[in-house]
Amino acid sequence: MLKMDLEYDGGILFIRLKGTLSRKVSYKINNYIVPILTKHKIRKIIYNLKNLKSIDESGVDAILNTKCAVKRNKGKIYLCEVNREISLKIKRLHIKITSSEMAALKLIEV
Repeated sequence: MLKMDLEYDGGILFIRLKGTLSRKVSYKINNYIVPILTKHKIRKIIYNLKNLKSIDESGVDAILNTKCAVKRNKGKIYLCEVNREISLKIKRLHIKITSSEMAALKLIEV
């Protein structure tokens, strides 16, 4: 089960994930968030993974899809509050990981 809390503020889309990002629920990102990014040309995303319990390869691919959409818009993407287990799985994405949303916000506004 995955719950997503989306907040758009000041040109930045905050995506807070809670639960498990697996093959069963990765369609929520691929079919909902990616088209929004493309349609509205959103350039800045901060993922908060504090309450994400686990992620599988399909979940990693879903985050990669959002990264690609943001890069097409010439934007930036950051992950924050990532636990060690998930950090090891998403290392290959080469997305900057910060300690908090505020730290990511400071980097994104530079």
